[in-house]
Amino acid sequence: MTPPAATATATATATATATAALSLPIDGMTCASCVKRVEKALGALPGAGEASVNLATESASIAAGNDGASAPDLAATVAAVEKAGYEVPRQAARLRIAGMTCASCVGRVEKALARVPGVLAATVNLATETAEITWAGRANSRAETQAALLAAVTKAGYEASLVGESDDGAAAADASPTASWWPPSEGTRVVLAALLSLPLVAPMLLIPFGVHWMPPPWVQWLLATPVQFWLGARFYRAGWKAVRAGAGNMDLLVALGTSAAYGLSIFVLLRSLGEEHVHDLPLYFEGSAVVITLVLLGKWLEARAKRRTTEALRALESLKPATARVRREGREIELPLGQVQVGDEVVVRPGERVPVDGTVVQGASHVDESMLTGESLPVARGEGDRLAGGALNGEGLLVLRTTAVGAETMLARIVRGVESAQAKKAPVQRLVDQVSAVFVPVVLAVALLTLLGWGLGAGRWTDGWLNAVAVLVIACPCALGLATPAAIMAGTGVAARRGILIKDAEALELAHGLEVIAFDKTGTLTEGRPRLAELRALGDGPQGCEVALAEAAALMAGSEHPLARAVKEAVGANATHANGSGVRAVPGRGVEGVVDGRALRLGSTRWMDESGVPLGPARAEAEALQQHGHTVSWLAEVPANALPRALALLAFADTPKPEAADAVARLQRMGLVCALVSGDNAGSAAAMAERLGIAEVRAEVLPEDKARIVGELKQPRAGAQQRHGKPRPRRVAMVGDGINDAPALAAADVGIAMATGTDVAMHAAGITLMRGDVSLVADAIDISRRTTRKIRQNLFWAFVFNALGIPAAAMGLLNPVIAGGAMAFSSFFVVSNALLLQRWRGAGAESAESSPARAAAQAAQPAGSAEAAAVATGSGMR
Repeated sequence: MTPPAATATATATATATATAALSLPIDGMTCASCVKRVEKALGALPGAGEASVNLATESASIAAGNDGASAPDLAATVAAVEKAGYEVPRQAARLRIAGMTCASCVGRVEKALARVPGVLAATVNLATETAEITWAGRANSRAETQAALLAAVTKAGYEASLVGESDDGAAAADASPTASWWPPSEGTRVVLAALLSLPLVAPMLLIPFGVHWMPPPWVQWLLATPVQFWLGARFYRAGWKAVRAGAGNMDLLVALGTSAAYGLSIFVLLRSLGEEHVHDLPLYFEGSAVVITLVLLGKWLEARAKRRTTEALRALESLKPATARVRREGREIELPLGQVQVGDEVVVRPGERVPVDGTVVQGASHVDESMLTGESLPVARGEGDRLAGGALNGEGLLVLRTTAVGAETMLARIVRGVESAQAKKAPVQRLVDQVSAVFVPVVLAVALLTLLGWGLGAGRWTDGWLNAVAVLVIACPCALGLATPAAIMAGTGVAARRGILIKDAEALELAHGLEVIAFDKTGTLTEGRPRLAELRALGDGPQGCEVALAEAAALMAGSEHPLARAVKEAVGANATHANGSGVRAVPGRGVEGVVDGRALRLGSTRWMDESGVPLGPARAEAEALQQHGHTVSWLAEVPANALPRALALLAFADTPKPEAADAVARLQRMGLVCALVSGDNAGSAAAMAERLGIAEVRAEVLPEDKARIVGELKQPRAGAQQRHGKPRPRRVAMVGDGINDAPALAAADVGIAMATGTDVAMHAAGITLMRGDVSLVADAIDISRRTTRKIRQNLFWAFVFNALGIPAAAMGLLNPVIAGGAMAFSSFFVVSNALLLQRWRGAGAESAESSPARAAAQAAQPAGSAEAAAVATGSGMR
């Protein structure tokens, strides 16, 4: 236990000082041996000098080496500590960033945050205007590090604020600005700029009609000046901050370009003072004013479009009621949601939304969970069923016992998961970041070369000046920065509304290239509610079956395995009861223990063979049952000083989900190979696979071997495409719901977990299906493919736009006004193209809901059925 003084003096974040190159906290040390082990691990790092570890403060300091080598890398230091068997505590924070306009801004903010001592990772998203930071540190210095992060962002030229856990997330970020005239909102600024610029651009529009009219030069100056320095002041402020930070961004390009056109016009106007014919002066006030107006318009349209990409999150957040009706001391009182506690009984009247996660303790009703699970039909709920906050109650009054409130509710976790996915970067974004890092300096260099080329080469300095302006204003790092995050935001948002929770952008991008889908059987392709179909006592006596069933129930008493539930349901209330002790589960084999003084085992045929249990003629009967799709278990006595003997044969039957066969067929039509990976016996697995149309089967797979099977499925087939001279491995997804599936879910390229399964499985997966509908697997792949297609379209447009537009402007083929309009349009186009994803509905889910089998299953479901999608909370209910 750490003494109180140590808490006060412990270094909470990794810091750099004059005497120590690096200092960081370490958890898990208990003695002097631990100290020596950590010091040895840290001293072996490249560039490390003396490493000093303090057990009392639970911290380590590493001095820089004397050989001139650079200080140890923080990530490598943390890895060395963890490899030695200890932990470096981590903290995380989310910041709202204001003032970013392009991909260059993103890079600058990320670098500023990464330079804060102790920061392990910093990811900035332009579309959501947020940053996610992880650092090495303890909770007692969280405020200090947060202050340092905010200061770093401010120093980089931007504004930052903390996003708290109770923050409304997307709603806070994307609230539409009030359309006020003073101080003018963004929309009002666009209107004012357009009104002031219209007289300047009108002559150009009237020329095709034979009308030659131009405002006097001084009127042009009066109209253009407020646009340039008042309505366009944001570009100067942001550009100046970028210059102070030693970098550039879109605002700097716009400020330089429009200032050049405005400055040239002022120069020409002042030089003509005293001359008689000033109406024909070559002024370019319309260029600077119209470019600023168009950029403001583009930014306003872009902001509106970005708000639409977070509509899904705002819709989810709006499901949360502000108050709850709680029963306390025999009476109902209405409390703010923040005052409801776990264990409280909450009353939900007909037509009201469920305020908290809970278990129904009284009443029955039909509940609409469509916004949470994507299930379009109301589902029956009764006593013992779980309900998620945000669901809409139907015709009955329900009383719930609260199981989760606040940030731990299913709704909060969904919102948090989608926000996290939207904030993270897809792998393809790395290329964009590399381009953005050099984009603005390259554009400035091209503009300078354009000016010098036209001036020195052709002697046309005015044309060179205008063409350089066109280069500056057409360059669009915004489209590059928005291409990927806008599509990811739209894709993850619409998927969440259909019951598909995509936890990170990498899973979204990888899913589009999947080639193999490996399914677990029980609970994934089947209902997961097996029943005891056959029981044969292998011993003597008329009471053999009853006694065997009671002994099996005693072994299964503390288990939540589906087969255990089947045994306990078969026992009923009037059967013989037996007492078990020392019961333990043997992964992949079964369960063993002592029942009424006898050592018993209940498990698979493999385990019986390993235990030397003779099965005799019953083996043939078991094989016949397996061929019909039954799962076979044996009850055997394994005494310490006598030969083991089989006592009973148990056969369990499970039915496939109504939509399973259609879901597999749809995946195969999409060009995917489906495989069944099950711990069940070969006969049962093969029978189920044949019933569902799956050709590739891996049966009798132990939990620890499932990850290995996933690796085998990744092996390339003959004639596979080559990558770096080697066949490219296949991309595999694993679909499962149980604890035993977690290693395979993590080993797969994409893990897909059912929310009707365990928390462990969902934590290991990159995609969670919020209801136990296997047809959502195809929907998840479909939305991934569509989102990836939008990302590629956006990146193609952004790169081609800049690759063609900048050279065209340099060659004098684009007027600055046209260039500015094109730049403004490019960002709006990228976001609008991403918004087309919101039209996606998920064909698989719709077809499943309309299928006769599904309708029949829905109609047959009793109000109190635990199947009622136990859905959804992912709170361990199977």
